[in-house]
Amino acid sequence: MSFALGQRWISDTETDLGLGTVVAIEGRMITLLFPANGEQRLYARDSAPITRVRFNEGDKITSHEEWQMDIRAVEETEEGLLTYHGTRVDTGAEVSLREVMLNNFIKFNKPQDRLFAGQIDRHSRFALRYEALIHQHARRRSPTRGLASGRVSLIPHQLHIAREVGHRHAPRVLLADEVGLGKTIEAGMVIHQQLLSGRAHRVLILVPDSLQYQWLVEMLRRFNLMFSLFDEERCVESEHDAVNPFDTEQLVICSLDWLRKKKVRFEQVQECEWDLLVVDEAHHLVWSEEAPSREYQIVETLAEQIPGVLLLTATPDQLGHASHFARLRLLDPERFYDYDAFVAEEQAYGQVADATQPLLSGDALNAEQIDILKNLLPELDASQLQNEEYREEVLKDLLDRHGTGRIMFRNTRAASAGFPVRELHAYPMPLPEQYKTAIRVMGMMGGNTGDALAKAKRYLYPEKIFGQFEGDNASWTQFDPRVDWLLNLIKTERHEKILVICSEAASALTMENTLRTREGVRCTVFHEGMSLLERDKSAAYFADPDGGAQVMLCSEIGSEGRNFQFARHLVLFDLPLNPDLLEQRIGRLDRIGQKNVVQIHVPYLEETPQRTLIRWYHEGLDAFEHTCPTGRVVFDEVQEQLFTLLAENQSSDESMSSLLEQTRSMHNALKAKLEQGRDRLLEIQSSGGAHAHQLVEQLAEEDDDTSLVAFALHLFDDIGIAQDDRGEQAVVLTPTDHMLISSFPGLPEDGVTVTFERDVALSREDLSFLTWDHPMIRGGIDLVLASEIGSTAVSLLKNSKMPAGTIFLELIYVAESASHPQLYRFMPPTPIRLLLDKNGNNVGEQVGFEQFHRQLMPINRQLASKLVAASQAVIHEMIGKAEHAAHPRMVQIVAEARHTMQHTLGAELSRLEQLKAINPSVRDSELEHLRDLQHELNHLMDQTQLKLDAVRFVVVTNQ
Repeated sequence: MSFALGQRWISDTETDLGLGTVVAIEGRMITLLFPANGEQRLYARDSAPITRVRFNEGDKITSHEEWQMDIRAVEETEEGLLTYHGTRVDTGAEVSLREVMLNNFIKFNKPQDRLFAGQIDRHSRFALRYEALIHQHARRRSPTRGLASGRVSLIPHQLHIAREVGHRHAPRVLLADEVGLGKTIEAGMVIHQQLLSGRAHRVLILVPDSLQYQWLVEMLRRFNLMFSLFDEERCVESEHDAVNPFDTEQLVICSLDWLRKKKVRFEQVQECEWDLLVVDEAHHLVWSEEAPSREYQIVETLAEQIPGVLLLTATPDQLGHASHFARLRLLDPERFYDYDAFVAEEQAYGQVADATQPLLSGDALNAEQIDILKNLLPELDASQLQNEEYREEVLKDLLDRHGTGRIMFRNTRAASAGFPVRELHAYPMPLPEQYKTAIRVMGMMGGNTGDALAKAKRYLYPEKIFGQFEGDNASWTQFDPRVDWLLNLIKTERHEKILVICSEAASALTMENTLRTREGVRCTVFHEGMSLLERDKSAAYFADPDGGAQVMLCSEIGSEGRNFQFARHLVLFDLPLNPDLLEQRIGRLDRIGQKNVVQIHVPYLEETPQRTLIRWYHEGLDAFEHTCPTGRVVFDEVQEQLFTLLAENQSSDESMSSLLEQTRSMHNALKAKLEQGRDRLLEIQSSGGAHAHQLVEQLAEEDDDTSLVAFALHLFDDIGIAQDDRGEQAVVLTPTDHMLISSFPGLPEDGVTVTFERDVALSREDLSFLTWDHPMIRGGIDLVLASEIGSTAVSLLKNSKMPAGTIFLELIYVAESASHPQLYRFMPPTPIRLLLDKNGNNVGEQVGFEQFHRQLMPINRQLASKLVAASQAVIHEMIGKAEHAAHPRMVQIVAEARHTMQHTLGAELSRLEQLKAINPSVRDSELEHLRDLQHELNHLMDQTQLKLDAVRFVVVTNQ
C-alpha cells in the first residue's frame, strides 16, 4: 500500500466511522483521523484493514460543504493525492474538489459503491448472503413456521391444535386436554407462532405459585422464550427503570394469587398493553352468577382488554358445569351470555355427537339420525352417505360447525394412541427398630401434636423423625430396608436406567451419597437447590446411554415436566399426598412415545401410614396402573378421613375398608360420568384426524432435510465461530478473537453445545436444539442481511472454452415492501438473481447459483480492486441494464403473491362468514380483521420496490 498525507481511506471493519484522512506516517505505522466522529486509528502499513477511497468518472460525490458534483475526470498528483473535476449538480458550474475536501460522512452502503471503492468481500460470504436470503424467504412463507421449532416430539394432536390456534388472529380458546397430553406444550407452540408471525409481541402468563418456575423453565428449555418471573421483589427492582415495572419486559410470568393480594400490581398489569393472556389451571377460577371469585374477576377484567386469551385446564368440569360455562364466557361473553341457553344448546349438540357415531364407524344411519344431521347440515344428501369420501366431507363440515369446536379443544387418553402399559410392583418391608424407637421418643417428648395433616406427614417419613433425634451425622440409610432393596434392584437391572423420586432434596442427596460410596453406583441428583444449568447437566448425565448415570435421584421437582421416557423403571421411594403429584411423577416415564412397559416400584414400610396410602392410591383410585382424572376431586372429598387414618399410624381394617369403598364408589361414578360426557365429535376435531398425521409426516421430512446443517455450518465458519464435533451428533460452538462481529446472537462467551437432531435434543436437554427458528439461526441470518457481509465479491472463472478476460456480473436484487409480519406469509423480501454477460444478457436461468459458484476461484483484494477499476465503465452499464431485466420478475412475484393472498384470506373469510351463520363462536372481530388485512396487504404490495442487495464481478481465466 502507498500512503500520503491527506489521502482518504475507509475502514473495512468499522464502516460507520466514515471517511478517514491520513494524518501521520511514521516508519511502519500510519495514523488515520476520522473527522465524522473525531476517532483516530493507528495501523500497521503492510496489514491495515482499510481501503483507498477513489471515485471514478460518472460517480456523484459530496463535498464537506454539502454540495454535490458529477465527476468528469480524476487527476492524481505525484504525491498520490486525487483531485476530482466535474459539474456542480445544483448550479451546473464547472468545479474541482481535492479529496481532502470530501464529505466526511460518506459511507459505501450500496453494493455497487462498495465494489467500486474496493470494499470487496470473500466470495464464500457472497454465497452465504445469497443462501441467507433464500432461507429467510422460505421460512417466512412456510406454513409450518414455528410449529416444530421447539424441543418437542412430533405428536399429531399437539401439532394440530398448535397449527389451528397459532395461525389465528388474537386466538381465544380453552385447551382442555387430559393430564399428560401436553397442554403446556400446545400453549408454548401457540405462543411461539404468535411471536414469530408478529401477531403478538407482549405475553402475560398467570399461573399458581407452584407452577411459576415450571412454566419459566418449559418456555426457555423447549422454545427458547426468555420469560421474566415477576414477584414483589422484581417489581421493586424494576421501579428504578420504569414507572410501571411491567413495562420493562415483553414476556412475563406471575402468580395469579399474588395479583389477587396486591391491588397495586394488578392495576399496573391492567395499565400495560398485552397481546396474549395465558391462564394455567383455569379450573380454579370459581364462578357463580351471584358471587364470582376474586381470581375469576381478575382474569375477566384482563380478558376484556387483552385480544388473545388461552385458558388451560385438564378438568373443565371439575367445579361444576356452571364454572365451565363461566370459563367459556371469559373467552367470548357475547357468545356465552346465558347459562340455561348454553345447557340447552349442549344437549342438542350431544344428540348430534351421538348421531355422528355411524359416520365414524361406517354403519348406516337411521332416519332419526339423518334428521338430526339435516338440522345442522341442510345441504346433506342422505343418498350419498354410503360413499366414503362424502361421509368424510360431512364429518369435516360437522366438526367445523360443532358447538364449542372453535373455542375449545379436548383430547383424552381414551381417544389417543401411543401410551404405554403401567405395572405396579409393591414391596412391603418391616419397620426397623431404630424408627420405632424414634417414633416412641417423639411421642414421649410431646412431638406428636398438630392437626391430622401434620401428624400424617410426620409418620409418612420416619427417616425425618430419626434424623431429628439422632442428628445429621446419623444416617438412616445404614438400616432402612428400602435402601438395600434399591441397591439390589440396581444390581439386578444393571443395564437399565432407573429414576428414583422422593419428596425432599435431603433424602435424594443422602441416598446418592450412600449408593455411590457403598457400591460405586453411577448416579446423579436433581433437586430445587440446583441452578437450571446444573439440572440440565445432571439430566444429560442420566440420559447418556454409554458412560452416563444409571440412577437419577430426584426431589419432588423431578416431576416438574422433564422427559425421562428413555427409562422404564420408576422407583417411588415415598408417596406424595396429592394424586396430581403422583400422576406427574409417573408421567415422567408414561408419555406418548414410551416404547416399554413402565415398571413402577413402590417400597413401603409396614406399621406406618405408607401402607395405608399405597392401598388408597391402588385399591381406591387405581392410580398406579391407570391415569386417574378423578383423583383430585375424590381427594378433596375424602381428604379429612384419609388424613385421620394416616395420622393414626395404625389404621383399623374396618375404617380402611370404609374409606376404600367410598373412594372406589366415587371414582367409578365420576369415571362413568366422564366417559358418558365424552364428546367424541369434539375429540375428533381436537385430534386433527388424518390431517394431523400428514402434518407429522411433513415435519419429519423437514427434520431429515440437511439444508439447515449445511447453512448453519457455513454461517458459523464465515462468521469465525469455532466448531468442534463432539460425536453423538453434537457440535461445540465457541466464540473466537477473529469473528466478523464482536458477539453473535445467542452464543454465550463460554460457548454452547448444539445438536440438529430432534431425538438427541429430547434426550439431551443440556444441548441447544438448532432449528430454522432458533434465535441463533434467525439472529445469524438477520446479522448477515442487516450488514454488508458478502454484498460484494470478485471471483475468477477458470474455463478454457471461453476467451480469457470474458466478464460476468452476478446481481442479487430483493423485491420488498414495508416490513409487515402478515405480508411475510405471502411476500417476504424475495431474492431475484441475475447473471449478466457483458452484452447485458441474463444467463442466470441456464446456470444455477450452486453450479456457477462451485466453478469459481477466490482472488486477493488488491487484484480484485484492479480488475474492477479496469472494467468500471462496463460494470456501470451492466448494472443499468440489470434493473430493467429484474423489474418484470418483480411484477410477476407481486402478482403471484397477491393471487395467493386473496385466495387464502378470501377462502378463510368466506368460510368464517358461512360458519358464523351456524356457529356463533366466530367473533365479528375475526371477520373484520381479515377484511382489513386484505386491504392493507394489497396496498403494501403496490409499494413493492427493487433493491440491489449484492453484486459479484467474475472474470474468466484460462490459467
